[in-house]
Amino acid sequence: MKKLLFVVLALAMVFSVATVALAADKPTVGVLIYKYDDTYISTVRKAIEKYSADVLDITMQDGKGDQATQNDQLDVFIQKGVDVLVVNMVDAAAAQGVVDKAKAADIPVVFFNREPSADVIKSYEKAIFVGTNAADAGVMQGELIASIWGDGAVYDLNKDGIVQYLMFQGEPDNPEAIARTEFSVKEAEAKGLKMELANGEILVCNWDAALAQTAMEAILNSGTNVEFVICNNDGMAQGAIAALIADGKNTGEAGADFIPVVGVDATDAAIDLISKGQMSATVKQDGDAMGKAIVEVAANIAAGKDPLDGTDYKYDDSGVAIRIPYAPYDGKTE
Repeated sequence: MKKLLFVVLALAMVFSVATVALAADKPTVGVLIYKYDDTYISTVRKAIEKYSADVLDITMQDGKGDQATQNDQLDVFIQKGVDVLVVNMVDAAAAQGVVDKAKAADIPVVFFNREPSADVIKSYEKAIFVGTNAADAGVMQGELIASIWGDGAVYDLNKDGIVQYLMFQGEPDNPEAIARTEFSVKEAEAKGLKMELANGEILVCNWDAALAQTAMEAILNSGTNVEFVICNNDGMAQGAIAALIADGKNTGEAGADFIPVVGVDATDAAIDLISKGQMSATVKQDGDAMGKAIVEVAANIAAGKDPLDGTDYKYDDSGVAIRIPYAPYDGKTE
């Protein structure tokens, strides 16, 4: 009996040591996030944590929207000798500096969401981008705008045959924001709509709901004729809708004045607003699918495999990026 107990205890100890060794052998990955409190990025963060739990040892840092802070965090990860860097740039224009440091340390880097130029990524053979095609979100918004507007009978308040719209843009120099802004209007025009900025200028609100609400309040107080609101993300759409509701519009109640609002991301808040009849539509950016792709790519790289080994992902025409598709969402069809 004692001998049997000894064997059982010995096996338990071996299993325990093996388990600890296995955990210790998980590749280390340093994840740099541009800003934790970004609603969409928080969904990506959660997905990265979920899918990496058994395969990667993840450490995340919040750049708090400051590139200098993110640069310091990058230096710490490099000094610690992480196996892979996963980077959501604060400023995509600063990505060459990240690539240069990663290359000097021979650490592979996976950029995501905020896309550096293809030339920057190609300057390091161990760099890759995981993200969406920003133009696609704009195109889908344009299609939604045309569908919602229809013949204009409901929303053309001054009956001039022109869509007087407001454009809430994420950031002035962000490639994703610029593409969404440009292609949403282009696609609406391609569908036959005549588009005109109601206030004569794009409203840059840095993806922020509070800034968008303040800007929308000012527009409403000015008496500007607004017939449509286009937002680069759902956060700004949420802010614009808060101002509209305070003005007695978009309350979801029968007979209330309504100005169509479209966004991007399909956040829980946006889906709720759509279900209540306070927002028209959004474009789904799949944070869970993004996080899953990041983990699969990083795990392959850490194991010395091709980044796409054993996955269904494919490189786009650049040869250094894989794309997670968007999908329109209006609460009526998936």
